[in-house]
Amino acid sequence: MAAYRIIKLDNSWKGKTRLFRYRSDSYLDIQIVEERGGSRIEFCKQMFDAPIEKELEVSWMEDHMHAPQLFAAVDGDEEIVGYIELELERWNNRMRVANLFVEEPFRRTGVGTQLMEHACSVAKKAGARMMVLETQSCNMPAIRFYLSQGYAIGGLDLFHYSNEDLERHEVRIEMMRPLEG
Repeated sequence: MAAYRIIKLDNSWKGKTRLFRYRSDSYLDIQIVEERGGSRIEFCKQMFDAPIEKELEVSWMEDHMHAPQLFAAVDGDEEIVGYIELELERWNNRMRVANLFVEEPFRRTGVGTQLMEHACSVAKKAGARMMVLETQSCNMPAIRFYLSQGYAIGGLDLFHYSNEDLERHEVRIEMMRPLEG
């Protein structure tokens, strides 16, 4: 695993955009099973008929965020190879990973792991009790990565992006990781 240097990016990055892309061949199918006396939610990995590709333009350090922090991983040539954007949610003392992105040629080289480790370090210094992030049920590469980083599914929103999220297999999933002192 290559070592990358993590640097904090300043407010001059506010409003700059980055195109996020991913490809997925599977998704987590979400079933709500009604039972006598309650309900349960089941997640079952399913394959798409054909792999999907998603694209989303993200703006850094958006106005709705309270004191966002943006970090970059740079290689030996000082080229930015990945980003992580954090926001401390003061009301519940959790550090949110608002955005994580690794440039395609550098995926699976340890960049994401180093950025996530840095995020945990920043969160601990801030006294946060937990890390939290959002992904979509159709983004299996991200889900697998977050699971490998010690995150677990902690919640979901069946209609966050549209009224057809379940049918489109694009349900918002919240993933969480408690922090140890």
